[in-house]
Amino acid sequence: MNQGITIVRQIACKTTYRKASLRLMTRAAEGNIPETSAFNRITILLMIALLVPAAGHGAILNARPRADDPADHAFPALGASAKRQVRVEWNRFHDHAGLGSILAKLNRAFPDLTKLYSIGKSVEGRDLWCLEVTARHVGNPDRKPGMWIDGNIHGGEVQGGEVVAYTAWYLCHQYNRLAKVTQLLDNRVFYLVPTINPDARGRWLNARKRWARSGVKPYDNDRDGLVDEDDVDDLNGDGSITMMRIKDPNGRYKPHPDYAHYLMIRVKDDEKGEYALLGFEGIDNDGDGQINEDGPGGYDPNRNWPWDWQPRYVQRGSHEYPASLPETRAVLDFVISHPNIAAMQSYHNAGGMILRPPEREGAVMRSEDDRVLRFIAGKGEKMLPYYRSMIVYKDLYTVWGGEKGWFYGARGILGFVNELWTSKNLYRTGERPSQEEAGFFVEYLLMNDGVVEWKEFDHPTYGKIEIGGTKKEWGSVPPSFLLEEESHRNMAFTLYHAGMMPSLTIREVAVERMADGLHKVWVTVENSRLIPTRTAQDIANHISLPDIVSLTGPCIRVLSSGRVTDRFFKRVEPVKRRPERVELDTIGGMGAERVQFIVAGSGSFTVTVDSVKGGLLTSQCTLP
Repeated sequence: MNQGITIVRQIACKTTYRKASLRLMTRAAEGNIPETSAFNRITILLMIALLVPAAGHGAILNARPRADDPADHAFPALGASAKRQVRVEWNRFHDHAGLGSILAKLNRAFPDLTKLYSIGKSVEGRDLWCLEVTARHVGNPDRKPGMWIDGNIHGGEVQGGEVVAYTAWYLCHQYNRLAKVTQLLDNRVFYLVPTINPDARGRWLNARKRWARSGVKPYDNDRDGLVDEDDVDDLNGDGSITMMRIKDPNGRYKPHPDYAHYLMIRVKDDEKGEYALLGFEGIDNDGDGQINEDGPGGYDPNRNWPWDWQPRYVQRGSHEYPASLPETRAVLDFVISHPNIAAMQSYHNAGGMILRPPEREGAVMRSEDDRVLRFIAGKGEKMLPYYRSMIVYKDLYTVWGGEKGWFYGARGILGFVNELWTSKNLYRTGERPSQEEAGFFVEYLLMNDGVVEWKEFDHPTYGKIEIGGTKKEWGSVPPSFLLEEESHRNMAFTLYHAGMMPSLTIREVAVERMADGLHKVWVTVENSRLIPTRTAQDIANHISLPDIVSLTGPCIRVLSSGRVTDRFFKRVEPVKRRPERVELDTIGGMGAERVQFIVAGSGSFTVTVDSVKGGLLTSQCTLP
C-alpha cells in the first residue's frame, strides 16, 4: 500500500512523471511488484494508459505535411489535364511580355505542335507575336485549313489576350489526350496572336489609362497643334484613375444610401442633388481651359481597315488613311500571304455579344454566307450563357473600316467578334444587375476590391473636391474567379467554329470501261463540314483560286473532262481547255462535287484535289 502511495506522489510531480512511469513499467516487466497488490496493478495500467498519449503529444504538435509540389498530387477536373508542362494562372492578366513568355514556354514545351514568330511591330516597336499551333508531323501546315485568332485590338480590352493565350495553352496540353483536339490539330492550323495593340495594353494595365481604346501613335485630338499633352492624371497617387466630384447644391447626383463610400446615383428630376461629377482624375496640363482632352493616341485601330473605310469626319477614330497603322498593315500582310485561312475570330469586350457582319447598312453579305454564320453563332449562344448573336450595324452600331468587315468583304473569310463578358453572369439570372445588386456583389463577393472610397483632394482648378468611385476593372472585365470560365467557354466556341472549316475527302474514284480502249473516271470529292471551300463572297470577287481536281498518269492521256451537274442522268458541264484538270467554284458545306474524266491509255493514275482553303489530297488508282 505504501508503495502505491509513493507511486501516486511521483505521478503528481510533473518533472518526475515520465521517469516514474518508465521505472514502474520496468519493475512490472521484471516482476518486482507484488502480485497481491490490486492497487499496484491498477496504478500500472493507469500509468501505461497515460504514458502512451503523453509520449506522442509533442510529435503530433510538431507534425507538418510535406512541402513538395502540390501539382505532383493533382487530379484533373473534367476538361483539363493534371500534368501541365506550362503552368499559367488564368485568373489574372498578363502584359505584353507576360503573354510573350507564355507563348515562348509553350513553343519550348511543345516543339512538335508550335512555331513562334513575329508578324510585325507596333508603333512603339513591340513584336506582334504569333503562335502557330498544329500537329507539325501530320501533313503540311501550310496546306491545312487555317484559323486566325486575335485579341486586344483596343488597348483596354485586355481579356481578349488572355483568351487567345488560353486557347494556345489548351490546344497544346489536350493534344493526344482528347480526340476532338487531336483531330483539330491533325487537320487544322491555328494562327494565334494574343494582342494586336500591345502598346495600349501596357498603358491600361499600368493604370495610365482609364479606358485605352486607342493605340499610342501621337495624335492631335483637340486640334491645337500639340499631341498627347493632356492625359488623365493619378492625382491621389493610388494607382487607379477614378472619378472626381464636387459638392454642389445644384448638382444632379447624390451618394447611394447603402453604398455611399463609392457609388453615386442620379437624383430624380424634381429632387435636389448634392454633388456634380467632374469626370476622371486630371488637371489642365496645357492651360487651354480643358481637362483630359488630349491623351495618348485618340484613334480607333478597329476603324483603320481598307474595307468601307471613311475619313475622320465620317468615322471618328479612322486615322489618316486605310491601313495607316503598322499593326493593321502587319495583320493585312500576314492574312494575304496565308490564303489557307478559312475562318477568323477576334476578341473584344464587353457586353456578351457574338457579332457578325455586315457592319453598315447596305454592306455586302451573301445570303449563303450569312446562313452559315447564323448557324455557328446559334451554337455559340448555347455555349456562352447570356451572349447574343447580333449583326453589327443592325443590333449595335455602324462601323466603317472595321477588321471583321475587311476579313469578309476583302478576303471572303467567315468570322466573328466576341464582346467578352456580361454583367448578367454575376448572378446568372439573365438580367443585368441593378445598382444595388452590383453594390452587393462588390461588397460581399469582392470585399470592396473593386472600389476606391471617396477622399478629399485640393484641385488646382476646382478647389476642394473628392476622388473615388469604381476601379477601371469593375464592369469591363470579369472578376478573377470568373475569368478562366470566360476564357474556356469562348475558346470552346472558337474551336467549334474551327471544326466547321472545310474537311475534304476523295470519297470515291470509279472507273467505267468504254469502247475503243477508253475509260470514264468518276471522282467524288466530299466536304463533311459546314463551311464551303470558297464562300459566296470569295467566288463573286475571285478572291482565292478555284478548287482544282486533276488526273495524271505516266501512260494516261485525258481527252475530256467536266463537272457533273446531274449524277443520275450523268450530265456533265465540259471544260473548254486543259482537260486534265477541272476547276470548281467551291465544294459546298456538308456536300459533294463530282467530276468526270475520259481517258486513254493504261496503268496507274493519280487523282489530286487542290483546294486553297480545303487542303491537298491525292488518290492512287489503276485502270482495269
